[in-house]
Amino acid sequence: MNIYETRRLLDEYLLFHYGAPHEVLPWEQGPSSALGFAVRTVTELADFALKPATALDLGCAVGRSSFELAKHCQNVIGIDYSHSFVDAANALITSDLPYQRLDEASAMTELIAKAPAGSPRERVHFEQGDAMHLRADLGNFDLVHAANLLCRLTDPQLLIQRLHDLVKPGGQLLLTTPCTWLEEFTPRGNWPQGSTRDWLKAVLSEHFDLALEKDLPFLIREHARKYQWSVALGTRWIRK
Repeated sequence: MNIYETRRLLDEYLLFHYGAPHEVLPWEQGPSSALGFAVRTVTELADFALKPATALDLGCAVGRSSFELAKHCQNVIGIDYSHSFVDAANALITSDLPYQRLDEASAMTELIAKAPAGSPRERVHFEQGDAMHLRADLGNFDLVHAANLLCRLTDPQLLIQRLHDLVKPGGQLLLTTPCTWLEEFTPRGNWPQGSTRDWLKAVLSEHFDLALEKDLPFLIREHARKYQWSVALGTRWIRK
């Protein structure tokens, strides 16, 4: 079974996207600067002075970044390969969503995921899709956001080749990646030959200018005493 269709991972992502800081990290000595990643990939990378009206959130998971984009954009489409993630994101447009947080062993805590206050939820639409084979009539956008997606694709080059058609001239491309290339997701032959940073500059430079580069830490909770702390490479590109 696809791990992205399991209840355990759905609950883990709902906590990652919608959990309050104290629900995710109860330890005062913990890396609190890594919380709120799904919000920070938007707020710390996007330039809203450019007034984007339309946005595409690729690999949107359970939708927190899409709701953040809706605060600034009139129309937002979120796309994810996981049916369960998309179903959860669509449910959050109209209602709260209960889920469980794993605490330890079989001990669980019941929590509620809520779309963020102040986000015009009617501006957001979620659909299931494959980032490597997006529908032909998707159109183009003022802003495209893809957080921690590239190194989970079988062939990331298929998405790279489509990006310049998805972003309008003068529009923004927001990318983050932890540069964690694993054969369980991406065959070794499709990995960058050198650093991911240098690879992105090489494959995007024909159509995009690099406007911002920023390290973005993030924290995924497995249970109350075990976490994954990582640092994503965050970039903003402007379509030529």
